[in-house]
Amino acid sequence: MRSKSFEGMACSIATALEAIGDRWALLLLRDLMLGLRRYDDLKKSTGITNATLTDRLRQLEQSGLIERRPYQSSPERHEYLLTARGRELSLVIQALAQVGDQWRGQSGEPAPLQFVRAGTGRPVRLALVEQDTGEAVPLSELRVQAGPGADDLVRWRLSKLAGRA
Repeated sequence: MRSKSFEGMACSIATALEAIGDRWALLLLRDLMLGLRRYDDLKKSTGITNATLTDRLRQLEQSGLIERRPYQSSPERHEYLLTARGRELSLVIQALAQVGDQWRGQSGEPAPLQFVRAGTGRPVRLALVEQDTGEAVPLSELRVQAGPGADDLVRWRLSKLAGRA
């Protein structure tokens, strides 16, 4: 069952979520980022049903996040590759992994994946930095304000936040 569309919302988060779809799609994007390409591998990795897997792959392709490419003709079989747009979501996947690692760590569970720099093998993590200076910004100093594309609903949301300050 499909949820209500986010199309037309003045919200960058809704734009990305509209393309992704749901949690199964995020796990498929994770696996594609890890290099899995084939239907059977994606199914084995996620434990997803055939119907759901087929639906999510079709949706990710329609959203322009993956492309389907034949690798065998008899019988016809396809592999799935991230597009440039799909690769941009690696930041989202890494952010979710980073938060999940922190939560797992609170229970004494080690991180299942480690993100490292290719040339050095040293671990990397996402961080907030000032756009112009690159200076690190603590999460406690993060604030949100209306951007150039804000509509009345965005301004209303922000006014509710400002009312609590």
